[in-house]
Amino acid sequence: MVQTLWRTVFPPIPDVILGDFKLLRAARLQSQIPLLYLTLLLTIPTTIYGSSQGAPAWVRVGMPAVMGTACLLRFIAWMKKRKQTLDVQGAARMINGATWVSGTLGVICSTWCVMSFLTAAPELRIYYPMIMAMGSLATAYCLSTIRGATIINLLIGLLPISLLLLFSGSRMDLAAGTSLVVASAFLLRMIFQQHEQLVDLLLLQRQMRELADTDPLTGLPNRRVLAERLELEIQFARHGSSFALALLDLDGFKPVNDQYGHACGDLLLCEVADRLRKACGIHALPARLGGDEFAILVPGGSAIALAAVADHMLAALVPPYQIEGRVIRVGASIGVATWPGDGATSRELFETADAALYAVKAQRNERANPGDDGRAGQVRAA
Repeated sequence: MVQTLWRTVFPPIPDVILGDFKLLRAARLQSQIPLLYLTLLLTIPTTIYGSSQGAPAWVRVGMPAVMGTACLLRFIAWMKKRKQTLDVQGAARMINGATWVSGTLGVICSTWCVMSFLTAAPELRIYYPMIMAMGSLATAYCLSTIRGATIINLLIGLLPISLLLLFSGSRMDLAAGTSLVVASAFLLRMIFQQHEQLVDLLLLQRQMRELADTDPLTGLPNRRVLAERLELEIQFARHGSSFALALLDLDGFKPVNDQYGHACGDLLLCEVADRLRKACGIHALPARLGGDEFAILVPGGSAIALAAVADHMLAALVPPYQIEGRVIRVGASIGVATWPGDGATSRELFETADAALYAVKAQRNERANPGDDGRAGQVRAA
């Protein structure tokens, strides 16, 4: 029951955007926390000046001095982090650190407020909850992307002083305490709504990225993703290593469309994509370029031997396809280019693989329709 209640109040972040959400929260902290510490630091002199004269010296001067020193040190530390590029683990550490540090400083401030309230003259007591409320609400706003930190700071900062106001016996204190509770509840509601909106926004962004990176029919990566991965492979390729780019084109796909219709042809393309995806596994990247054209990027160190890329992929496409109760057979031609022997740039690799592909298709056509001399031309292609 406790777990169910916890998940209802704090719905878990979907795993697909968890890393992005941590990075977003860390970026918000980098931009807002330094300003928060600077603001709190500037209020320290007036806090010392306005401290209750009836409070002990460690409350009147000691606690504001500790708070000011901590704010100064944290401000310097956060200014150094402001332009820092973070990974997901670094963002998580930053979030956890901000939560515990802000909670600790909240304890100091809350203690100062309660002690000052209890020792101040009756006509001056109401000012301390006001000071505490301003600081706690500003802190909660800056930490609004971290629900746990926000709740901790509001509870530490406002709950003790609110209880004192509610049960002091004064009608004005009761009104002030009620206002603090209502304002805190309203702020929490706003923060929870903001959290939900951020999650929805990140999910939408991820969907848009997937739409931009994915072929809508087959679900394979599209040409843009293939080009990006190819550039990265070239950029990080080591001396003496190699990788391959294969271009694949179906043979006999147009007659399938003409005989059975484009809907059947689309289902066939999806089946081809599934077979390529299974054949590649985690060892290669299949992509659809358009129409009945596909590509496979086999990175360096792949378990798929570069010399056997064509045979490996073609073997996956040999069995007949069962499409809407029909048995359909289509062949495929494939051209392979390896880096760096067949090209040092992505454009050269594409050109080489494309030339090899069409050489294979030309050789197949000549075998099917030999020339007058009955000889087929010889080509160098995979």
